[in-house]
Amino acid sequence: MRGYWQFETRRGTFRIVPRSGRFHPFYGDEDLGSYHSVEAALDDLVGGHTVFPSNGIDPSTCGLPEEIAEWAFIRTS
Repeated sequence: MRGYWQFETRRGTFRIVPRSGRFHPFYGDEDLGSYHSVEAALDDLVGGHTVFPSNGIDPSTCGLPEEIAEWAFIRTS
């Protein structure tokens, strides 16, 4: 099953996208890092330990859920 996880906040859209066996958290179109698992990407994103987006927003202040099951899975072809 191909796709990515997405969560909408008042401050913008966050995604976790699998690419080449790694998981990349995104804010809008900005790649915020590369992780070995979706859980590791989510933990660092929720904790504010990723690269911050260029607008300086701290992901840990955006109310992101700590469980990937609370994120929408968007299927792609």
